[in-house]
Amino acid sequence: MPVEAANLVRRYYVYSGTYTLGASVIWGINTLFLLDAGLSIGQVFIANSAFSLGTFLFEIPTGVVADTAGRRVSFLFSLVVLATTTVMYVGLAQIGGGVIAFSVVSALMGLGFTFYSGAMEAWLVDGVRFHGYEGNLDHVFSRAQMVGGGAMIIGTIGGGFLGQLDLAIPFVVRAVLLLSLFGMAYRGMHDRGFEPRRIPAAQIPSEAARIGSAGIRLGWKNPTLRLLIVGAGIQNGFFMWAWYAWQPYFLELLGRNLVWVSGLVAALLSLAMMAGNALVEVAMRVCGRRTTLLLATGIGFGGAAIGVGAATTFPLALVFLVLACVAIGIQMPVRQAFVHEMVPSEHRATVISFDSMIGGGMSIGGQTGLGALAERNGYSAGYAVGGAVALLAIPIMWMVRRQDNPSDFYFGRQAGAEATCTPIGLPEVATVAGAATTEAG
Repeated sequence: MPVEAANLVRRYYVYSGTYTLGASVIWGINTLFLLDAGLSIGQVFIANSAFSLGTFLFEIPTGVVADTAGRRVSFLFSLVVLATTTVMYVGLAQIGGGVIAFSVVSALMGLGFTFYSGAMEAWLVDGVRFHGYEGNLDHVFSRAQMVGGGAMIIGTIGGGFLGQLDLAIPFVVRAVLLLSLFGMAYRGMHDRGFEPRRIPAAQIPSEAARIGSAGIRLGWKNPTLRLLIVGAGIQNGFFMWAWYAWQPYFLELLGRNLVWVSGLVAALLSLAMMAGNALVEVAMRVCGRRTTLLLATGIGFGGAAIGVGAATTFPLALVFLVLACVAIGIQMPVRQAFVHEMVPSEHRATVISFDSMIGGGMSIGGQTGLGALAERNGYSAGYAVGGAVALLAIPIMWMVRRQDNPSDFYFGRQAGAEATCTPIGLPEVATVAGAATTEAG
C-alpha cells in the first residue's frame, strides 16, 4: 500500500476507534438506564425502535450531505448531534421524561449516527483510491473493526463500572469524548479523492433529490446489491434487538442485579467480534469468494442466536452469544468491502446510507415485534424466534452467490494462487493473473 494511503488508513483507525470508544460507553448499560428512568421493557424497545426509525428517515438526506458538502462536514455534524442528544437523555431521566420524549430524542440520536454511517467509509475508500491503492479492502475493514472492538472493550467495561456508581455518568463521559473527537477531526480530517461542491440554496432541494434518486437507483436496481441489502437487513432486524436484550436477560439468568457484569459481558462480546475480524484475513486465503463467508457466518449467527434462547443458564447463553458475535465479526468487514467494490465514488455515501436505511427500517419491526414478544413470553422466546428469522438471510445470500458478480471474487495474491471453498461443499475458485474465475462444475 502506498505510504500516503497507509497514513490515511491509520488516521481512519484513530477516528473510527475514538468514535466507537465514545459511543460504546453506554452500550452495556443503556437498557438498564432506560428501565431505571421509569420505562417498562416494552417501552425501552419502543424507544430503541425510534432510534432505528431515525436512521431510516435520515440516512438518505445525510448521505446526500456527505456526497455534496463533503465527508468531513458530515462527520463533524455527527459528533455534534450525537453529543447533544446524549446529554438530552440524561436530562430526560432527571425530569422523568416518558417513552414519547425518549423516543423523540432516540430518533434524533439516529440522525447523529446517519451523518457518520456513510461518510466515514466513503472518506476512507475515496482517500486510499486517490493515493493509488487498488487492492482488496476486506483486511482494512477487518482491522478497523478490531480497533473498534478494542475501543468497545474499554468503553463498555468503563461504562459498566461507572454505571455501578450512577447510570447517568457513562452518558456524560460519552458526550465529552465525542466533543474531544470533534476538535481532533476538525483539524486533521480532509477530503481526498472527492471534491465537495457548493450548491446555491435554491438548488439544494433539487440536487438532493437528484443525488438521492441516483443513490437509491444504484443501490436497488443492481441485483447483487439489492440482495445484499435485504439479506443484511433481515439479520440487522434481529441483531439490534438482541444487542440490547441480553443486558436484562443475562442479569435475569444470574438472579442478581450486578450492573458491572453487563460491562464485562459487553467487553467479552467485543473480543468475540474482534476474533471474527482477525479471522477475515485467514479466511481470504482459504476461500476465494465473499459469499462463502457470508453464507457460513449467516448460518452460524442464526444457529447461535437460537442457542441463546434455548439456554437455561447464564454461562451457556453467554457461550452461544459469543459465537454469534464471532460470526458477525467475520461478516461485517467482508460485506462492507463487497458493497464498496460495486459503488461509484460520486454516489458512495448515498448508497451506503441507503443500505443503512433499509437495515434501520427492518430493525424497527424487529425491535418492536421481538420486544413485545419478550414482554409476553420472555427473552428466551425473542432469541429463539429472532434467530430463526435471521436464518431467512441464507437463501438470499445463496442468490447473491448465483449472480457471479465480479466483486464476489477475491483477486490478486490476497486470495492465494488457488483458493478453495470445498471444506463447506461450495465450488472451487481460482485466481489467475489477478482475476478470479469459477472452475467448471
